Amino acid sequence: MWSHLWRFGLSALISTFVWASIARGQWYDHRWMFWLDLALGAVAWVAVCFRRRWPLPVALLTIVLSVYSGLASGPSALASVSLATRRVMWQIVLTGVVGLVCAQAFVVIQPQQGSDPYWLNLTINAIVGVAILAWGMFVGSRRELLWTLRDRAERAEAEQELRSGKARSDERARIAREMHDVLAHRISQVSMHAGALAFREDLSAPDMRDSARTIQEQANQALHELRAVLGVLRDQETGQLLDSPQPTYADLPCLLDSAREHGMHVDFSTTLGEHESLPGTAGRTVYRIVQEGLTNAAKHAPGSRVFVEVGGTPEAGIDVVVRNPLGFLRTVTPGAGLGLVGLSERAELRGGRLEHGNDGSMFVLHGWIPWAA
Repeated sequence: MWSHLWRFGLSALISTFVWASIARGQWYDHRWMFWLDLALGAVAWVAVCFRRRWPLPVALLTIVLSVYSGLASGPSALASVSLATRRVMWQIVLTGVVGLVCAQAFVVIQPQQGSDPYWLNLTINAIVGVAILAWGMFVGSRRELLWTLRDRAERAEAEQELRSGKARSDERARIAREMHDVLAHRISQVSMHAGALAFREDLSAPDMRDSARTIQEQANQALHELRAVLGVLRDQETGQLLDSPQPTYADLPCLLDSAREHGMHVDFSTTLGEHESLPGTAGRTVYRIVQEGLTNAAKHAPGSRVFVEVGGTPEAGIDVVVRNPLGFLRTVTPGAGLGLVGLSERAELRGGRLEHGNDGSMFVLHGWIPWAA
């Protein structure tokens, strides 16, 4: 509201100043011009209220009315400034030319208290006209700049929200993959040993204690690894992960030994040679593929022999194959069926691929990832 009031207030001052210079002459010498000035001024003040809807017609109308009405000079200036804010050059030039011609006509038609040289009136009118239009262009440029900055700020805020949402979604997906990869193997071992205790009636007390101790160890290890997965809870000061499971290819022998200790028959062969040269990210993906293969074999084909083959070169990439015979009995160990889906996503994120299916009497899990994944 105040932005409109000060504009109309300034226009009223301009009208008062211009009209005061000719009002006395109109009243005493040409009284009809006095009343015409008031009437046309009222028309100009009404018309200027529509300057934003019809900027060019309103500007030209008020400029023409200002030839016969000093009171119309304020609305004509306001309409000219409003037109110039749009920064359409041909409209600005047209308005400036018409304004200069009408200003000169005003000097000739209206009674003046003194006469100035023609060139002086022309110079003053040209300077005033240019100043009005230049001010309008400045205001328009500033408005455009503010709009651009506001638009950039809104887009940056929207993009930040999108990035934050994507980061949260990616973090949830990462946690889900890690929880499945880390816990599924341990929980499968716990389920198998607990199932053995439920069906075996020939176990001695020491054997039962050993099995119970094994279940406890696997459960404790699962809890420890779950706590590590939830290491996404970051340190308040450094922002670093408190504890995060980061197995690599070097940890693969420990995984295989652990599987053998819990009754699995695993044959392992590799042509990678020294694992030190294998990038950590690629090694971690290899570890997860083998871990998922062992978990699936323990669930769906307990007691069968599992064949694990790892090979590759920096040029050809890394091939991981886990094979086991198809099981005859349906496992009672629950599963969400999302392990291979999450593992496929993990491999694709590293630029590789994962394939699985039946090959005769064998179930084959085959993954490939680039060496520098």
